[in-house]
Amino acid sequence: MRAPSAQAFAEGWIAAWNTHDLDAILSHYADEIEFSSPVATALVGEGRIRGIADLRAYWTQGLSLNAGLHFDLLDVLCGEGFLTLLYDNERKQRVAETFEFDDAGRVTRACACYRAAAQRRNDD
Repeated sequence: MRAPSAQAFAEGWIAAWNTHDLDAILSHYADEIEFSSPVATALVGEGRIRGIADLRAYWTQGLSLNAGLHFDLLDVLCGEGFLTLLYDNERKQRVAETFEFDDAGRVTRACACYRAAAQRRNDD
C-alpha cells in the first residue's frame, strides 16, 4: 500500500466513522470510488455505489439512520495494493472491509462483508 501506512489508515478511518464525520470519512476515498456492500442493497436497492457524490448521499442516509454507529478495530491485514480491516460494529457484528488504493493512497474500490446473523456468537 502507498501512503499512508496501513495502521495510520486504519486508525484514521475508524476514528472518522466513530465521530460520524462524513467529510473525514470521505477524505479517504478517490472521486471515482466503487463501493460494494450488502447494507447498500438493503438501504438503497443497489449493492454497488459508484462515485464520491453517490457515496456521500448513501452514507449521509446511513449515518442519519444509525446514531449509535461505532466500530471496534480488531485487525489490519495487508496485501499487495490492498488492505482489509477486521472490526466489530455496534451490533457486535463482525465486518471485514477490503480497500484498493490509487498511487496517492486514496481508496478506489472497497467491499464490505458481514458475518451472517446466524453465525454471530457472543464470544467473538
